[in-house]
Amino acid sequence: MQVVVLMGGMGTRLGIDTPKSMVDVGGLPFFRYQLDLMHQWGFHKFVFCVGHGAEDIVSYFGDGGWLGVDITYSYDGARPLGTGGAIKKALPLLEDDFMVIYGDSFMDINYLELLVKYKHERERGKYGLMTIMKNRNQFDISNIEYFEGEILEYSKLNPSLFYEYIDYGISIFRKEIITLFLIDAFDLSDVHKLLINSKRLGNHIVNHRFYEIGTPAALDEFRQYAEWRWYTPHKAIFLDRDGVINEPIWDEKNKQFDSPFEESEVEFKPGAVEGLIKLQEQGYLLFIATNQPAAAKGKTNYLQLCKVNNYIIQELSLLGVQITDYELCPHYATSFPETKEKYLIQTCTCRKPKPGMINNLLNKYSIDIESSWMVGDFYTDIACGLAAHLHTAFINDRKENYHQADLICADLNEFVEELLQ
Repeated sequence: MQVVVLMGGMGTRLGIDTPKSMVDVGGLPFFRYQLDLMHQWGFHKFVFCVGHGAEDIVSYFGDGGWLGVDITYSYDGARPLGTGGAIKKALPLLEDDFMVIYGDSFMDINYLELLVKYKHERERGKYGLMTIMKNRNQFDISNIEYFEGEILEYSKLNPSLFYEYIDYGISIFRKEIITLFLIDAFDLSDVHKLLINSKRLGNHIVNHRFYEIGTPAALDEFRQYAEWRWYTPHKAIFLDRDGVINEPIWDEKNKQFDSPFEESEVEFKPGAVEGLIKLQEQGYLLFIATNQPAAAKGKTNYLQLCKVNNYIIQELSLLGVQITDYELCPHYATSFPETKEKYLIQTCTCRKPKPGMINNLLNKYSIDIESSWMVGDFYTDIACGLAAHLHTAFINDRKENYHQADLICADLNEFVEELLQ
């Protein structure tokens, strides 16, 4: 999908006369971190909407070829157009469906999940989608009233006690909705409100916090985060999910164990939470890397897989375990008669035993590989860990030998005890 980036904001509150997207963070322009992230997700078509200070942006990013992407530019001109007006000015460059993000925000989410959600919302007759996050005035003033799956109100200027959610900063639109605005200068929130009032705005809830750099304090916070994430090596534990963190469930139809497909089916393995807390206390970052082919096989759908995975991460958080990030491979090489989401049928590079999921996480974070482990309950987990040059631990309650693993343990808690000896 084509991505429109609103880059007209100046760093007035930061005391600089340059676009906020170009503020130096660790020797790179701020927006470089977001662009690299989106490139990793597979986005390669970008339209930069620029205004004052455009020459700085164009000078650095150019046509994007040196970064593996394609960048075109839309110029606001002498008169400020607002965020909505900037998109309208770019209409000749836009495709039928496009994503909108801000050049002064860092937003790290599962973009495949977002695109699939938009596809479903479009099929329901929606003309746009807004990402939202439960905020309760934590990271900024909440501006959305959300109830039973729908956005009821949205206001940046008049906050209400009913506003618990916030506009996360990523939207997707059908191009035709922008053509309804006959004026040249307007705010993107006017588009959102039009769609809310006509019940044509879908939504997608995300859980990773955002970073924006509108104030010196916010910029300093992101600089600290950038130093921690990209420039400070961390020891890490990469975990398979089903059979290691949570119990598999018995599939009566196919007479085999499988992943939970409903939140109510999630049950953590004995000692798993305690073990994860101990690892966390020892300074390990915790990641999940899980094969989840059930949607490709037609047993459920991709969004439901994500819903269950997000639920597991949220429940762990409530119990004191912070999963830093995760990778979920939904692919399978062979189609089934029940398969509905055909795009999931592919020979990918992420399905274990291939190391694609681990490599993706290694590309997103600074990890000390020599001090890090892959922990799983199947031979594919061990092969994946070895391919990524990690230490490996084989979890098996029967203590069956798997000669390639560095450690063989009955459960996660025993692994922790062995590791910390």
